[in-house]
Amino acid sequence: MAGLGLALLAAPVCAQQADTPASATLNSRLTGDLTPTHDPVIIRQGDTYHVFSTGHGQRLIETRTSPDLVHWTAGAPVFTALPDWAKAAIPGSNGMWAPDIAQVNGRYRLYYSVSTFGSNRSAIGLATSPTLDPKAADYKWRDEGLVVMSTKSDDYNAIDPNFIIDREGRHWLSLGSFWTGLKLFELDPKSGKPKDAKAKPVSIARRPAPAGGPAPVEAPFIIDHGGYYWLMASYDYCCKGAASTYYTVIGRSKAITGPYLGKDGSPMMEGGGSIFLRADLQEEQRFRGPGHAGWLHDRDGKDYVVYHAYDKQSNGTPTLRIAPVRWGADGWPQAQY
Repeated sequence: MAGLGLALLAAPVCAQQADTPASATLNSRLTGDLTPTHDPVIIRQGDTYHVFSTGHGQRLIETRTSPDLVHWTAGAPVFTALPDWAKAAIPGSNGMWAPDIAQVNGRYRLYYSVSTFGSNRSAIGLATSPTLDPKAADYKWRDEGLVVMSTKSDDYNAIDPNFIIDREGRHWLSLGSFWTGLKLFELDPKSGKPKDAKAKPVSIARRPAPAGGPAPVEAPFIIDHGGYYWLMASYDYCCKGAASTYYTVIGRSKAITGPYLGKDGSPMMEGGGSIFLRADLQEEQRFRGPGHAGWLHDRDGKDYVVYHAYDKQSNGTPTLRIAPVRWGADGWPQAQY
């Protein structure tokens, strides 16, 4: 979830020294325009990696590029003003949050969220472009309008979209934050919008609220690997700088609609799952609250998880983080961060 994290100020990022050990993690070698990055997703076009993330100020959906996953350069934002439909649908909103990016039928689809903090009057919109390269002659984002909207009468929150095509060729959009958890909508492949506007979404994860208050779950991302669908989700609280308690869990299912279970069999519909990204040592760990994870299956077959974390050494600034993923002998993913 974007929200309060946007208020955190950018901080300079120092380049790594030339004598960085070969055994250093990818995260320790990242350099360039790494902040402020909130809710990142990553994709590759040609020889260029692209990261899209929550905007700040009048920069609606931030962009960054890299030739090697290490050196990152900020680019122009995708939008500098909300589309008219979004202004009318979500009064008081002035930002775009938590994008997702995919290439479908020769065009890039950018799903994005429009909301106000703490409300489930929210909407997901769609923009498309034939290329991600701003220097290309045909580069232009075209807004395709509303995809899904939630209101106070709904039990879900239409933010944090993630797009996937399943092994049968069906198109899906997962989404959700707080309320009754994460949902899955089937899409029309041609339009990228719900196949049946009246169909109820499928519930894929939730955290039953304890007596003391809510148990946050948000930021779904589904991966297809090894005969399973894998659901990543963020638990607890983002957007509190170095005090954030965010962490990422993962579960798997034979069916894209679930049930998603952790390694111990715990159902994500009951707040289960296995921890995938976490900053465990409060007194030592520099980067706090790792979450809102996205995924890259690179063309060389390697997998990476992209996420943000809050830098204790830089006033809790949300910072771009990327880690290679190794699939263990037990078939479960391990982030090398």
